Amino acid sequence: MKAGVVMSSIILETMLVIFIYFLCFFIVGTLIKNNSIVDIGWGLGFVIVAWFTTLRTANFYLPNIIVTVLITIWGLRLFYHIIKRNLGKKEDFRYANWRKEWGKLVIPRAFLQVYMLQGVFMFIVALPIILLNNEPFSKLTLIGVVGIIIWIIGFYFESVGDYQLKIFKANPENKGKIMDQGLWSYTRHPNYFGEATMWWGLGIISFFSGSSILVFLSPITITYLLLFVSGVPMLEKSFANRPGYKEYAEKTPVFFPWFPKKD
Repeated sequence: MKAGVVMSSIILETMLVIFIYFLCFFIVGTLIKNNSIVDIGWGLGFVIVAWFTTLRTANFYLPNIIVTVLITIWGLRLFYHIIKRNLGKKEDFRYANWRKEWGKLVIPRAFLQVYMLQGVFMFIVALPIILLNNEPFSKLTLIGVVGIIIWIIGFYFESVGDYQLKIFKANPENKGKIMDQGLWSYTRHPNYFGEATMWWGLGIISFFSGSSILVFLSPITITYLLLFVSGVPMLEKSFANRPGYKEYAEKTPVFFPWFPKKD
């Protein structure tokens, strides 16, 4: 009974932390009229949740430490990457379109559909660390090690994919061209594939270290969002009319990496 009360307390406290976190971003985003600032908070928010639940429960077992460290590495890298990419730029086209569509209701709708909705998704996706940190005696298993390897593969695809795209865009000769080199020749969205893969790895580590099967709501949710909601569909739509993209799409898998089709 006591353990159940403690778990409920940690979950409620984590929800409150996430709410306050995104409330701060909402206030700033409203003041500067740029809701794409919420993207900057995505990775960092998971780092805060990971360390909050780790320190709050004081369950410093090997799997807990590993998952917290992995989330910290991923979250800080993503935070740095996005803040460096977006700082000083106009509002991202997705949020700019919503601003026009919502008109006078932009503030309440942005609060609910941008900031609070991201908070809900953050809580669900963070379940591997939230639930793992509620386990009093977690142990790293062999399958847990496999989860670590899966996470490393995902981190490689996301970080290297982002870096390759950054280098490609920095070259003035590539303006207007389609990135089809490196990892981008095996999948049209290596960064999205990498992020989904990382959370599958974390889910495996957490579950086989003693957590509830509910941890798999995390990778299922993030994979669904990236594949069918806010990731791949939006970018595919924005690139559809670009010269050369149709040919690129015909030979390159949309999400799961594979060798490109030969001409």
